Amino acid sequence: MHAPAMPPSIVRSCIACALGAIAALTIVPAFALDPAPEAATDRTEKSPATSRHFMVAAANPLAVDAGRRILAAGGSAVDAAIAVQLVLNLVEPQSSGIGGGAFMLVHDARRGRLFAYDGRETAPAAATPDRFLDAGGKPKEFRDAVIGGRSVGVPGVIALFEAAHRRHGKLRWAELFAPAIALAKAGFAVSPRLHALLAAEGTMRQPRARDYFFDANGRPLAVGAIRANPAFAATLERIAAGGARAFYEGDIARDIVATVDRAPVNPGDMTLADLVRYRAKLREPLCGRYRAYRVCGMPPPSSGGIAVLQMLGMLERYDMAAMGPDTFWSVHFMSEAGRLAYADRDRYVADPDFASVPTGLVDPAYLRARSSLIGTTRTLGRASAGNPPGTPAGRFGEHAAIELPATSHISIVDADGNAVAMTTSIESAFGSGLMTEGGFMLNNELTDFSFVPSEGGMPVANRIEGGKRPRSTMAPTIVYDRAGRIFLVAGSAGGPAIVNFVVKTLLGVLDWKLDPQAAIALPNVGSRNGPTELERDTASAELAPKLEALGHTTLVHAQSSGTQAIARTAQGWIGGADPRREGVASGD
Repeated sequence: MHAPAMPPSIVRSCIACALGAIAALTIVPAFALDPAPEAATDRTEKSPATSRHFMVAAANPLAVDAGRRILAAGGSAVDAAIAVQLVLNLVEPQSSGIGGGAFMLVHDARRGRLFAYDGRETAPAAATPDRFLDAGGKPKEFRDAVIGGRSVGVPGVIALFEAAHRRHGKLRWAELFAPAIALAKAGFAVSPRLHALLAAEGTMRQPRARDYFFDANGRPLAVGAIRANPAFAATLERIAAGGARAFYEGDIARDIVATVDRAPVNPGDMTLADLVRYRAKLREPLCGRYRAYRVCGMPPPSSGGIAVLQMLGMLERYDMAAMGPDTFWSVHFMSEAGRLAYADRDRYVADPDFASVPTGLVDPAYLRARSSLIGTTRTLGRASAGNPPGTPAGRFGEHAAIELPATSHISIVDADGNAVAMTTSIESAFGSGLMTEGGFMLNNELTDFSFVPSEGGMPVANRIEGGKRPRSTMAPTIVYDRAGRIFLVAGSAGGPAIVNFVVKTLLGVLDWKLDPQAAIALPNVGSRNGPTELERDTASAELAPKLEALGHTTLVHAQSSGTQAIARTAQGWIGGADPRREGVASGD
């Protein structure tokens, strides 16, 4: 039984207390990330898209068009997702691609079942926990670790696609590659976002990448310039003809290994055996209740599914609907729930094939107990990890990894009632900065491991080990209504803040009854167990003094979400794409 909702009178009195309390003080902690180019906020209004039969929401119109064409030809949601990702690799190379990894949720209407595919990268067999420590045993600066071959994990996207297509595909594998191949040969118009990120990057250390993205005078590709990528087209043609084996063996695999191990900076230690051994994993989806809904996400090694369910479970006993969107109290409660969820994440969540993740992290009784720590007169400040049921003997060291927000999310529903929520990434903008001869960028996902292998004499669960998958915050999410029908398909880019972006969108649709576009456009707010983060140039920034009066340390900055969501309506579907990026939602 839920605790009584906080009466509006208490809300009013607490606001009055907060306003009359301590003077405002804004502190910017050193660990807070504000990667300005990837986080640049474009508040241009977008209208929600509606359709009767199918819909695609993704980060670039050219990719959405490819997905729509696949669906119109009778393809499944998985078919469309593959086509969308391949075009995104071409037109949005800073964020995702076949040189990276992904997590995919698939609702299979015919089977009446939800599938969770793990295409996360793996560390080379030679990787050891001290990989990102300097000669003195101290963690390297992030920029010193990210560039070059040692940050590259074995890519997982193509293996994931083949596994999902075998079970859920309708069109032939090769057909799904045709839109990206044609566009790579003909060329695409460089978008303002790609140009801005290249301008912020300044240059690339690897000559091959520099020659592709910059001219002879060092100028980045201009907005509207037509850029072909025949090498990428040839790579896709090989995979279209030979399947995933053509990627993980033969010339493409040798190219990946050579690019990593002969990198001009931080050469790596990947082998052909590392690629041959790679397998995408089918995992059990992680589901829980929130009010009348069933919310499902990815299990570890993603922390996203756990953290989303934790935050919702902690907020359920409060009347979020009455608090309203982007108000003092909704921001306070979301931030407090975020502190508690991220504290557990940093201590407990890692690759379940290497670490025993506690079974009780989403236990309702545990979440009620954690929720009781949230108060109305003072912030928690920095929360401590809890002791959930199923915690293994001993103790994990707690240490956060550094994640940057260069990721992409795809939401799709097809005419047969199937759905895909897929979040895909190469981690930092342009990943490791390494481009293969095959025309695609390689990830730097190994920097998602904790640089510190132990803390307080205890091993850190997310330490680097050979063959291990780094923890992620990616949180593709599918929500079902009380009748068991798909109600919402959602997810976001945004690095370590993805969970907060997804929870905000879920609250917007489920509690505040907004359409997906309006929910996505709400200011991004929340805490990753540090400052309470408020999106710059939005109304939420004006809440800082009131929150500081409750003891919050606030950080007002740009927040780089990239949320795409599709919801069921009586007439069909309604979708939205993040106004902070170039994406759209579209369907028929």
